[in-house]
Amino acid sequence: MANNNDYLRVITYISTKLSQLYFLLRKNIINHRDINLVSFINWDIICFIINIYSDNQQTILKYLKNIEVNLNNVLIMIRDFNIKDNNWNLLYSHHSTHADTLREIADLFDLELSTSINQVFTCYADNFSKVNSVINSMFL
Repeated sequence: MANNNDYLRVITYISTKLSQLYFLLRKNIINHRDINLVSFINWDIICFIINIYSDNQQTILKYLKNIEVNLNNVLIMIRDFNIKDNNWNLLYSHHSTHADTLREIADLFDLELSTSINQVFTCYADNFSKVNSVINSMFL
């Protein structure tokens, strides 16, 4: 019988219209249930997309901070980091040390936080008590 720790918690959708870029799920580089590392080839250059789910304990941030991965050409790191912080949510009044860790990891991949021109909620919940409880972010 499968353990809950065996199930993937992140998925990446790639349109078939982009198939000429030869997308590959790269478990040989990073093999973790909360990360999809996807490579593709563009003009003979291998590029990467990192899709992440981080639980409330920031398990994936701890994992990424402690592994040595030398990736060039990471174009985007996206998804669900579960970090409330006033740096990207002006409606939230506190700063999180987890946000600092996330920025350190993004720096390792030479990525910057993409910010919206308009301050809007980045995630909506069906439960009123959890509205805007999760911040979905993008680093480019």
